[in-house]
Amino acid sequence: MQAETRPMNYPKLNDYQPTKFMLETSHYDKKKADRAVNFIEQLSHTKSKWAGHKFWLLPWQEQLVRDIFGVVKEDGTRQFRTAYVEIPKKNGKSELAAAIALYLLYADGEASPEVYGAASDRMQASIVFEVSRKMVEQNPALLKRSKILAAGKRLVNYTNNGFYQVLSAEVATKHGLNVSGLVFDELHALPTRALYDVLTKGASDARQNPLSFIITTSGTDRNSICFEVHTKARDILDGRRVDSSFYPVIFGLPDDADWSDEKNWYECNPSLDITIPVDRMRDAFRDAKENPAEENLFRQLRLDQWVASTVRWIPEHIYDLGDDPIDMRALEGRECYAGLDLSSSDDITAFVLMFPPRTPDEKYIMVPFMWIPRETILQRVRRASIPYDVWVQQGYLLATEGNVIDYEFIENYIDELGKKYHIKEIAFDRWGAVEMTQHLDREGFSLAQFGQGMKDMSPPTKKFYELLMQGQIVHGGHPVLRWMAGNVVVETDAAGNVKPTKAKSAEKIDGIVAAIMALDRCLRHEDTSSIYDSRELFVI
Repeated sequence: MQAETRPMNYPKLNDYQPTKFMLETSHYDKKKADRAVNFIEQLSHTKSKWAGHKFWLLPWQEQLVRDIFGVVKEDGTRQFRTAYVEIPKKNGKSELAAAIALYLLYADGEASPEVYGAASDRMQASIVFEVSRKMVEQNPALLKRSKILAAGKRLVNYTNNGFYQVLSAEVATKHGLNVSGLVFDELHALPTRALYDVLTKGASDARQNPLSFIITTSGTDRNSICFEVHTKARDILDGRRVDSSFYPVIFGLPDDADWSDEKNWYECNPSLDITIPVDRMRDAFRDAKENPAEENLFRQLRLDQWVASTVRWIPEHIYDLGDDPIDMRALEGRECYAGLDLSSSDDITAFVLMFPPRTPDEKYIMVPFMWIPRETILQRVRRASIPYDVWVQQGYLLATEGNVIDYEFIENYIDELGKKYHIKEIAFDRWGAVEMTQHLDREGFSLAQFGQGMKDMSPPTKKFYELLMQGQIVHGGHPVLRWMAGNVVVETDAAGNVKPTKAKSAEKIDGIVAAIMALDRCLRHEDTSSIYDSRELFVI
């Protein structure tokens, strides 16, 4: 069989120059660098259209491999013991990390190597391992020397008594490891520094030639261990700090660069137009231009910028698309779904009805009802200069007597709404809602418990914004709801999930949260094949 040759359109590093961070007492050992490059290029890709094809290193990857494995000190050991590589998603970082893990296990010359894979959790750490496993399975020479323990996430090399093992995130069990190689994936998602410290501070001291290979996208938490390591790498790159054992690589767009300029995308995505189709970047950019939450995700995950985890969510011009008047009498008897966001006893409680479209040319109709303790109104007006008193006079905000919310009044009010509208289901947050939901259950309402975490909130939150942006949710310009929409800040996680955050929003957002919950119930019942159908229904 003819050996596979590098495709003509697959770029190669033609003029390697050793890193500027090489010490005067170090030198470039081409033989060692060639050994690492040749090993990796005998492996095969495992994903997408490249699956099964040789792992031809791209220029940025080969530069990195030659620097790490070819720059050695006078005694022949590697100069760099830690490599920090920060790069946007889809540039092939998992494949490169997997290949380096295999080189450390099979070809680095270490006696009884112990290579560990770590991340914020075992599932994330398993991503690189699974790529490594598939690479071994596709390589007969490696496979015959190996035992793969898939369930235990362990790969054993019989010829040198070494192994590659995925670690869980429990720190207490990691002391005493004799680490020769560490692959740490997505450091930005690590919630605390404990695991990183255990694996990098002294765990390799008994090894002559250890390597910690850290590869990650940027994050959002500037108080994290990842930002600390990012800052060290940036300081070394900019000449503000010296650490000869630390190899820094950051493919990130500077904060002051124009993130909308397509030319800048290539500067921080060295695999763009090779492993990343540029049209996919353009699609993601269009979403980012239309949605502030998507903008932050685009800049973080696609351009490797450290952005805030929160962003003000609903621009006024988007919300105003739903200002059409609502004919309340025409809604009587119509099917709808509700979201109930109970407040603390002295705050706003929101109940929102969402009427789904009955025909393709109809829109969702959103009708809010909100309550506030009457005796707290003037204090709120003085403290925040927000016209609660005017909204009560206009009927947009309902006042219950006393200085705490009268839940019995609200229960009775919802009972009356149930006689006027066909409320098929009420979504509620279980916290603090036991008595009221028991009452509503006795009155014959169907109830669905609704969690406030990313798992439950993210899908309807994204859909809510999408429908607003399309002008497919009519709210009639309700002033309290408009005010709340302007207050909403959303929080994002590493997986791109979003949810409104009351803690970081400037003011009240209860009505929007209730509206998202109500929309979720509509979507579940409209599309039985959607992701909503897999969520559990809770009935009191």
